[in-house]
Amino acid sequence: MTMLEAKRTLPKLTDRYALGDSGLEVSPVCLGMIADPAIVAAAFEAGINFFFITADMHWPLYNELRAGLYQLLRDRPEVRDQIVVGVVSYVAQPEFGWMPFGEVVDALPGLKHVDLTIAGGSYGYEIERRLATYAKHRTGHYLGTRATGVTFHDRPAIVPTLDKHAGAIDIGFVRYNPLHPGAEQDVFPQIRDDHPLLYNFKSAMGHFTEEQYKQLGLGEDYWMPHVTDYYRFAMMQPAIDGVLVSFPHVAAVREIADAFAKGPLDADDRQYLLDLADLAAGRAKLG
Repeated sequence: MTMLEAKRTLPKLTDRYALGDSGLEVSPVCLGMIADPAIVAAAFEAGINFFFITADMHWPLYNELRAGLYQLLRDRPEVRDQIVVGVVSYVAQPEFGWMPFGEVVDALPGLKHVDLTIAGGSYGYEIERRLATYAKHRTGHYLGTRATGVTFHDRPAIVPTLDKHAGAIDIGFVRYNPLHPGAEQDVFPQIRDDHPLLYNFKSAMGHFTEEQYKQLGLGEDYWMPHVTDYYRFAMMQPAIDGVLVSFPHVAAVREIADAFAKGPLDADDRQYLLDLADLAAGRAKLG
């Protein structure tokens, strides 16, 4: 990616993108796993209206997100029509693509319905069968579902799946970060101009603590990036509309808003993150 191709600005948390033709609109930041239920209310007040919950795998890791949504909807029931809740299931057998979503509604008082069902951890060899079930979710408004999403764990399947199911998939989630930049070659250049929303996940892979950076050999004279710089790295890509994030504390909401306000990384800082990733992966050494 040349800097001429990179975005010149990054979105605000209050910006909204149409989720296909569902009538739903989502913020460019989608909140996933969190460490404190209070983060949900802080995120909503800052403009984030998009939330990502698991229906099965990693269920305990989403306890705080469910608790935060419960508190928000308990205290402010009118908020339900202002937020979009995507529920992901990693079960690949189509016949089991129904009950997990109902269990989320039952487990989260105030949720009432699911806005978006997401086929999680999808691979090219099995996604076709699953999408037939997810299409029925949307056309039949199962549990209120109005949109369809896919998280891809198979990069070669991304472009063919989005092209074949244009109009049927409203959002795709891809993995792209300095440690795994391959999408720059085999995904982003082939994405059509009329592609569905594309959000990134695992954006912060490659970010380390200050102590870990020092273990890699970086001294105090080296830049030690903040985790938000990795979200800026992902958001530079023109094909990437938003990011799925994991927040460790309430202050992270303000941190990402401030980081997006700075705009994209410049060419040198972007390359620095790639070089750090090569160093961490053993692909390079400090000169």
